[in-house]
Amino acid sequence: MIITVIGTGYVGLVTGACLAELGFDVNCIDKNPAIVERLNAGQATIHEDGLEAILGRARRNGTIRFHSEYAEAIAAADMIFLAVGTPTRPGSDEADLSYLDAALAELAPHLHEGQTVVVKSTVPVGTNDRLQAMLDARRPGLDVSLASNPEFLREGSAVKDFFGADRIVAGVRDERSRAHFIALYRPLVEQGAPLVFTTPANAELAKYASNAFLALKIAYINEIADFCEVTGADVEHVSTLMGMDSRIGAAFLKAGPGYGGSCFPKDTLALLASARRHGVAARLVETTVAANDERKERLVERVLASLGAEVMGKRVAVLGIAFKANTDDVRQSTALSMIPMLQAAGVTVHAHDPLGRKNAERELTDVTWFDDALAALRDVDAAVILTDWPEYAALRPEEIALALAGAPLHDLRNLLTAETGRRASPAYRGIGRGAEAVPPLSVVTAAALADEWPTVTAFTRSSSSAALRIVAGE
Repeated sequence: MIITVIGTGYVGLVTGACLAELGFDVNCIDKNPAIVERLNAGQATIHEDGLEAILGRARRNGTIRFHSEYAEAIAAADMIFLAVGTPTRPGSDEADLSYLDAALAELAPHLHEGQTVVVKSTVPVGTNDRLQAMLDARRPGLDVSLASNPEFLREGSAVKDFFGADRIVAGVRDERSRAHFIALYRPLVEQGAPLVFTTPANAELAKYASNAFLALKIAYINEIADFCEVTGADVEHVSTLMGMDSRIGAAFLKAGPGYGGSCFPKDTLALLASARRHGVAARLVETTVAANDERKERLVERVLASLGAEVMGKRVAVLGIAFKANTDDVRQSTALSMIPMLQAAGVTVHAHDPLGRKNAERELTDVTWFDDALAALRDVDAAVILTDWPEYAALRPEEIALALAGAPLHDLRNLLTAETGRRASPAYRGIGRGAEAVPPLSVVTAAALADEWPTVTAFTRSSSSAALRIVAGE
């Protein structure tokens, strides 16, 4: 099949490149000629592990091409993916679907019978039905399938997630689109990924519900972290013990400064707006959003308190601007919220990020940027680790201590162990850790039993007492 992807942002570019890697002929459309020129020159416009190598192979093999016009790219396509942005509408919690509507309007005149149009963008439930009505009005009687195929890709590991998907969700209306999806995703299904067919409405809501649930897990473990700090417990241990329960799982139980990025903030708000529109109370999601916003404010207060009574003119180093490691994406990152709060209190900010500086410079003002993390830590009154970059974890505590010269270090990702953190700063403070260090978790497994008690061969319970009798081997 021939595939066309409209939009070369994070979702569109990863989708197009990965489909080209599977051997399909892929055309990608972007309305920005500068982006098209860069992509046709083999330059990735976003940072994503493995993406540049895939794009390079696809360009050399001639399986991917980039265009700024619709006509040629649409005419030969069997499936057309709409992968444009759906940000939060200014002044509202609703998803802004204007880019999606514009893409469909420009696409409609070029469609022909037998094609499948796929909504890849994250959209509120009911959007597929609305787009179908728009298409019917523009091209009455046109026999084209409209389907939904939400993405479940994590930034920083999107390529890995595409090829090792937990599930592929396809919301379809007819057998033709079903057949198209089977042909498209057959290589991934053969590798073990389940292709799940459902209705477009179910597919749309499943995406929002998944993101909101993961956001809820983050907000929850952050509240537990606060509880740990006042009780002497350690959130790292608590979250590990929780995650060992198969009903809960360990993913997204990492305490920190709150969630950010291009998905969770806008998707939780859009789900709330959609719920209100349908008269549904989504109280847990509403509380999650409020808790996430308040968390950033409380952590800024923590940093300011460590500066003493007078904060005006003090200097704070912020390590990490991207919302997570292994990406240059700063959209809705905690840094973009917390740095202006610090500045509003009169603090001067030193900043460093391995990849996110270029994007962050468009969002932040009056920040002193450093190319070296240790240089950013020198001559400051406090430091904050906001992104869990491996580069920061690799810094030797002696180097950090020399740079900070005793200034407080707020590790808001628990990137350092408590012991390492205290070596880096006598005023080290992580998240969800009490004042006293706790011993590490000790796990006894069958292998450990064999190592520790090699002569024990059996355990039997006495029929006459509750005591255990150990039968030793020879």
